[in-house]
Amino acid sequence: MSELLHIHEPEPSPSRPQWRAFLELGFRPLYMGGCAWAAVSLAVWMYAPGWLTSRLFGVVWHAHEMLWAFIATIAVGFLLTAVNNWTGVNPLSGRKLGGLVLLWLVARIAFLLHGDAAFLVGAACELLFYAGAAWAVGRAIYGTRNRRNYAVPLLILALGIADALFLLEAWRGDYAALMERFNQGLLSMALIALLVARRVIPFFASRGVQGLEIPMHVRSGQWQLYLTACALVANLLQWDVVTALALLGAGGISLWQWLSWKPLAVRRVPLLWILYLGYAMLGAGLLVEAGQRAGWEIRVAWPVHVIGIGGFTLLIIGMVTRTALGHLGRPLKTDRSMVTSYLLMVLAFVLRLLALLPAAPAIPLLHAAACAWIVSLVLYLWRFVPYLIRPRADQPRGRVLKATQVRL
Repeated sequence: MSELLHIHEPEPSPSRPQWRAFLELGFRPLYMGGCAWAAVSLAVWMYAPGWLTSRLFGVVWHAHEMLWAFIATIAVGFLLTAVNNWTGVNPLSGRKLGGLVLLWLVARIAFLLHGDAAFLVGAACELLFYAGAAWAVGRAIYGTRNRRNYAVPLLILALGIADALFLLEAWRGDYAALMERFNQGLLSMALIALLVARRVIPFFASRGVQGLEIPMHVRSGQWQLYLTACALVANLLQWDVVTALALLGAGGISLWQWLSWKPLAVRRVPLLWILYLGYAMLGAGLLVEAGQRAGWEIRVAWPVHVIGIGGFTLLIIGMVTRTALGHLGRPLKTDRSMVTSYLLMVLAFVLRLLALLPAAPAIPLLHAAACAWIVSLVLYLWRFVPYLIRPRADQPRGRVLKATQVRL
């Protein structure tokens, strides 16, 4: 009688693209789809505006797609993934996640088509997308009694409600009311961005820079969210003075937090300085919005673009890089293409603001900003799509040794 160690050599774990891997977590399809659509939709808006003949025409379509089809979509992808870490429960994967993404995709196509039927299909699919995301996140959070994050499903639902109000005004043809509805969506998104960024930036920074210790600002963060929520309600009720004061407080707290996070300490770490810059611009944008609501002679486009590009988009280009690398099991390091993508997005932001100056050559600056924006996102997709459609890099691969007893 003897025992031998028998070695089984199963096939290596596949490194080819896999639907199962692609639909494993929410960030994979939604980061890819959201960033791709941000590039495509801006190209349509700038170079093929004649296609935009539905009820969401011209600048209305552009504003809607930038906020709800890009920025808010990336936020949903992040939250579907973060909830998995917070609760240990994956809110959506596989066919259910694929169904959610399909709703989003049908809405994008429908809003480009002419006719009321296409608009109604697009609106229904998009609102189902936000309702489905809120339900999935809520089921995971409430089911595990994760009290710290009880507000998160409600914030996703608020994005969907603001979207519904915007689309309703577009259906009615009341374009004078559209900007107010858009502002409600912008502030709903600001609540989510402030909540997430104030949590993750200190965590990422303390891990990314050896010896760096920065405060989490839990108490001031709560006041920051209360004030932004107050601004959201006051904006809905058209109380401009209250809105201005609440935004002034929220923006001031944001910039104070940013200064306390020692921004000079991260200047050599691209994964961090892009997030720091986005957070600073978000705070500055809230202050610009406060000034505009207080009656200062500020063009409406200024706060929209400072918050939307300087705040949300700079945070997004950093987050879709940093969180994707982490969740894909890859080193938390940038290469030349990633840093170039960051710099191009910063350039797009600066050029877009310069185009708003009274004596500026607006059209050439707009075209230059659009090119920088599109190339930035294409670089991100070129670098990350091969990762997003494959299994994690640190998934066990190659030979697996399995010991079994064989009697002779």
